[in-house]
Amino acid sequence: MSIAAALLLTACSTGAAVSSSSSVSTRSSSLAPTRPADGTPRPAEASQRFTINFAGDVHFMGRTAARLAADPATVFGQAQPALADADLTMVNLETAITTRGTPQAKEYHFRTNPTALTALKDAGVDVVTMANNHAADYGAVGLRDTVAAINAGGLPVLGIGANAKQAFAPYETTINGTKLAIFAADDVDDETTLRLFSAGPHQAGVADGRGPELVAAVRAAAKAGYTVIVYLHWGTEDVICTNPAQQQWADELAAAGASAIIGSHPHALQGAGWRKDGVYVAYSLGDYLWWTADQVSEYDTALLTLTFDHGKVVAQHWAPAEIDDRGVPMPATGADKKRINKIITDSRACAPGLSATPR
Repeated sequence: MSIAAALLLTACSTGAAVSSSSSVSTRSSSLAPTRPADGTPRPAEASQRFTINFAGDVHFMGRTAARLAADPATVFGQAQPALADADLTMVNLETAITTRGTPQAKEYHFRTNPTALTALKDAGVDVVTMANNHAADYGAVGLRDTVAAINAGGLPVLGIGANAKQAFAPYETTINGTKLAIFAADDVDDETTLRLFSAGPHQAGVADGRGPELVAAVRAAAKAGYTVIVYLHWGTEDVICTNPAQQQWADELAAAGASAIIGSHPHALQGAGWRKDGVYVAYSLGDYLWWTADQVSEYDTALLTLTFDHGKVVAQHWAPAEIDDRGVPMPATGADKKRINKIITDSRACAPGLSATPR
């Protein structure tokens, strides 16, 4: 049976190791009754409005490792209140979770300990993607440790697992009457993650976005009545403009039924907005809690809050932030806030077909 077919027959609560279903506490609201011309009261329509926070790449190396060791509950510092202020919050955790293994043949290697998952929960993060090009930085041994840490951690982690079924399994929940399915996948052509540690039927690894599984799974979930969100690791590093592969992926996922497509990996803010078909795309959210900065652009970030109603994104809100010397995304003010907002606007100009308002 294909992964897409399996998704139609099983829910996350059946025991997939890295996917979970939960009841999310929401701030409910309702619409006031309206009256037709004859004055007869019309029943109020139940609200299906909810919010989701999205942030980019999170690390617990270097300066952020020291923060994790000092106090997991306060790692995100001044960013924490805004990060937790939504019905659901999601980030990309760009690291292996292991103290063992062999560094792979690549320039950068990232790892942390299971306390990182506790720190994320303490900060108000509800679901994490690890479908990225650093989840298997310490080889097969490190990957086994990572999956084991996720299984024991109590935080839903997507895009990685003991096999492809787990790696492609969505996070499922219901918020204000809307059934939600969130998928995650990696599209970075990395020596270790995709070439050696792409999840297979009997192989641990990350969800490989280059195959047919992701689009098929999104289509199946949309047909089953879910509002679908996809968080992808993709794009070109250190540029604000999208590349053709990202645009093609957005076309395919939108056609399959995704309502929102979120991205990370470029270490820079990239274009975001509504497509002509009404699908919302944020090509890259840049870095968020970050261990160092190789480029000036890596200091600029933002927390993106999307408001959904009846399965569609109806509003966006950006909270610009500047990553400080501690690695903490400090809420931006004054000239910094204006500059980061301008980057958000300018990057939309080189992401073809996006509008700043719903269509």
